[in-house]
Amino acid sequence: MHPTMHSKSIKAKDSSLVSYYIMCFVRIAMVFIPQVGYIHPDEFFQTVEVVAGDEYGLDVRRTWEFDKSFPIRSMVIPFLGLKIPFGVLRFVSMYTRYFLGINLRGSYVMLVFPRLIMVALSFVNDWSLAQICKAYGLQSQFRLLTLASSYVMLVYSIRTFTNSIEMALCSLLLYIVSDCMIHSNTVIYQQEFLDEKYQKEKKLVEKVKLYKLRQSLPSHSLNRCVLMSTLCVAGVFNRPTFLLFGLPLVFHWLLRGLGTKKASLKDFNIRIFTFVLSGIPALLLFILGDSFYYGYLTMPEIEHLDVTINNFVVTPLNFVRYNINPNNTGAHGTHPFYLHLAINVPLLYNVLGVIALASFGVMMYRFASNEYTNLPRAQSFVGLMICAIFFPIVMLSFINHQEPRFLIPITLPLILLHAPKLKTGLCSSYPFKERSRLKELLYNYVLCAQASARPLLRLWYTFNIILTIFYGFVHQAGVYQLAAHMSQQLAATPSTTQTYLITSHIYDMPYCFLDLPSTNILVTNPQTGQRYRRKRTFFLSEYGSLPIGQLYTKVKLTMDMCRLQTYNHKTCHVYLAIPSSLSEDLNNEFQEHVQPQLMSHNLIKVFYAHLSMEAPPKLLGQHLCGINTDLEDAEDTCSIYAEEDSQDWLTPSRMLKQFSSLAHQFGLALYEIKAKGSKPVS
Repeated sequence: MHPTMHSKSIKAKDSSLVSYYIMCFVRIAMVFIPQVGYIHPDEFFQTVEVVAGDEYGLDVRRTWEFDKSFPIRSMVIPFLGLKIPFGVLRFVSMYTRYFLGINLRGSYVMLVFPRLIMVALSFVNDWSLAQICKAYGLQSQFRLLTLASSYVMLVYSIRTFTNSIEMALCSLLLYIVSDCMIHSNTVIYQQEFLDEKYQKEKKLVEKVKLYKLRQSLPSHSLNRCVLMSTLCVAGVFNRPTFLLFGLPLVFHWLLRGLGTKKASLKDFNIRIFTFVLSGIPALLLFILGDSFYYGYLTMPEIEHLDVTINNFVVTPLNFVRYNINPNNTGAHGTHPFYLHLAINVPLLYNVLGVIALASFGVMMYRFASNEYTNLPRAQSFVGLMICAIFFPIVMLSFINHQEPRFLIPITLPLILLHAPKLKTGLCSSYPFKERSRLKELLYNYVLCAQASARPLLRLWYTFNIILTIFYGFVHQAGVYQLAAHMSQQLAATPSTTQTYLITSHIYDMPYCFLDLPSTNILVTNPQTGQRYRRKRTFFLSEYGSLPIGQLYTKVKLTMDMCRLQTYNHKTCHVYLAIPSSLSEDLNNEFQEHVQPQLMSHNLIKVFYAHLSMEAPPKLLGQHLCGINTDLEDAEDTCSIYAEEDSQDWLTPSRMLKQFSSLAHQFGLALYEIKAKGSKPVS
């Protein structure tokens, strides 16, 4: 029986490892497909938008976070991680365009290329997990598979979020601290063992041997101090919230060996002093980099030694100064303090998140019940993982603006600690001190491996597949497709034509995908030598979740402006992009106005699939034939209810139209607004 069990365990490990490699391939492939889902505007506006504008001289939108008067975002990591690769790509593109006719520019490359860098960075998490498991003798195959199958890795980690960089840095720091802890424990144990033998030994020759052995032991107190300190400085300048994720890890690094004869409070103080001192070079590098980028410090000022404290900017300090004011954070959205624990953790990690919260709740109950023997030691591996998970969650809960992506750095410790439960069930043994019939039923039908393991694993994969599809390919997915379409449209439009695009109920559209030359850069005419700025020919108006009635007013004002341009013998185009779920409301708005004959809306294209939670699809809505209307023909606004058998809801025709109506509402509709009698562009 033993050989059979052994062969089964090897087979299970091998199958997990093969599945892990498949999921790694899926993660890379999802960069090239690509994912057009749009999670949050910060994905582009904190990284790609700014870097693309600097490197390619594009017309982009720099958000308030990069305002030179009060910058709160460091540009050192985006410079090293994106601007230099973009520069290499631009250099290579000159040759590919000349020799092969291939232009490595455009919306697709602008979307995929930064994600290639991010997907490479995401494997730092995998490597860190494998190294921690190797150091502590833990089974790594299933943990790696759990990590790779999480939609956090498939979606969030390959996006250009600063949170994704923060996750990789936290994972690397967790590995360094874990390795230092086990290294220190091993060395201290060997030191105490040799000291004990040395004191008991009476022969001088043996004492000399033991003394030499003790002296040959490696140092451990300041192990990897410079690397850790540099990593922490980089993490803080990337996102100052790294302080909350890194603090419990650094604290465990400082605590190593305390309580033994070989480590005292003096060692603790020396470690703190050395750690702070080791971070000064990296700190100066980041401060100088940001000061040069934002124009606070210039080379002429250095040459003339005209440098004061005002020539330096510390972006994390500005970040803290801004976010410490609840009114500032509340302007981005106010959330209840329990949102992270009650919603965001289960949303990110589904069953594993619930298991982690339940385990923490049980631990708190045992602590309140004075059951200290059942609690993990503060300096143990389990204690490190628990602190790495819940300290940042609790601290971030005090901030009134909370988003799920803020928590993704806890992915690695959470999977390290709780992933095996997806395979072994909630409880591997009977968890209660006293037995009763109710507890027996709870254990046999809910907690034991036979009852819980398979359902937990199924739920894990099911939720991750659904959320990968939702956030990767559906949520606000029409925004990128709209930008790519407008890029092609603008490239084919004469430079004398002005184009107005109005959007509503969708996220902000990144300008970098439009590939428009900057209107702020001075350009030199090679023939006359005159310097000039390009005139702006594209105007984007984004109105958030503006009601359709007010949106119609904005469209009419833009159309009036366009008519004025036409009177001045200039060509002008006006477009409107809204979720197709609002098409019926838009049609009704055009019909209800007194003079609908002055303006019409013609459907150019619908980008599928697109879901805006600001305008969710209506279960009972208008059929597709009512979407493309210029309101001249009454038949254009047919309704799914306009049938003779309107009392019968179960006819095949009615059900087919209802399904068609629902399906076509998962789109982003692009309209061309035209004056009556004029011909549409497309």
